[in-house]
Amino acid sequence: MSSPAPVVLVFLDPAFPDGRVADASKPQLLVTDLGVTRGDGVFETMLAVGGTVRKMQAHLDRLAGSATALDLDIPDQDAWRRAIAAAVARHWSENVPADPSADELVVKLVVTRGAEGATTPTAWVQASPAGAVGRRQRETGIDVILLDRGYDSDVAERAPWLLLGAKTLSYAVNMAALRHAHKQGADDVIFTSSDGRVLEGPTSTVLLAHVEKSDDGTTVKRLITPQLDSGILPGTSQGALFAAAKAAGWELGYGPLEPRDLLDADAVWLISSVRLLAPVNRIDGNEIGTPSVQKELTTELNRLFAGIQ
Repeated sequence: MSSPAPVVLVFLDPAFPDGRVADASKPQLLVTDLGVTRGDGVFETMLAVGGTVRKMQAHLDRLAGSATALDLDIPDQDAWRRAIAAAVARHWSENVPADPSADELVVKLVVTRGAEGATTPTAWVQASPAGAVGRRQRETGIDVILLDRGYDSDVAERAPWLLLGAKTLSYAVNMAALRHAHKQGADDVIFTSSDGRVLEGPTSTVLLAHVEKSDDGTTVKRLITPQLDSGILPGTSQGALFAAAKAAGWELGYGPLEPRDLLDADAVWLISSVRLLAPVNRIDGNEIGTPSVQKELTTELNRLFAGIQ
């Protein structure tokens, strides 16, 4: 039996300015913690490469936005930064020298409303090695299926208490969607709204591209993502890649998108902070784009994305 992957835990604690290191092999949460019993909390997941965390400010800002949506008081960003630095440094010093290929770490920030009846949240940073599945999917691509999320595209504005734009711990539906996809022989899911709009993946943002020739014969590349006001989580990776693509001369667009738009695209990707850019090979069994074009565009976008910190 293989040993579990090494995990470093650092709890945010006012008594410890840089965070309190905890033993990940031992219980750390009370059974009454509302993050466990009700999924009442928020989180972020980041990627650290070579000991450097990517897009940290964007993730901290989104964590704060999610907490605001839940009326949840969380530690300030400086406290998070110190705890993140402590977790990454400890994991790097204890594990990477023994395994030089393990240059990618998943850094997860979690904050719950705390134990039932408590007045302070429970907050911690978790650092662990990135899995091999994500790396493989970046290289080989993925097959996805479309699933109806069961809400129309205006529900986020009409019913903000559904928290559709917040990254909460209530991920049971997302995980159920992924299990359903796996039973169908697919790798992932793209959610659609009940009124036929393309939304997002359970743990990712949807991107598509079109390549066209302009009247003067130059190549025009257009990168498109669903509308951000349709009840989806604003993607930190999507935002960063859009900025880099714009600087490189790409045109940008924001939905509204329908499933037909995905099938007509020259390339489609699911993008997230840890898996990065995963090319979509098939949607509901239909091949997407042209493999050579998809490969060329993926290479270019990966190059742009690699320069983002």
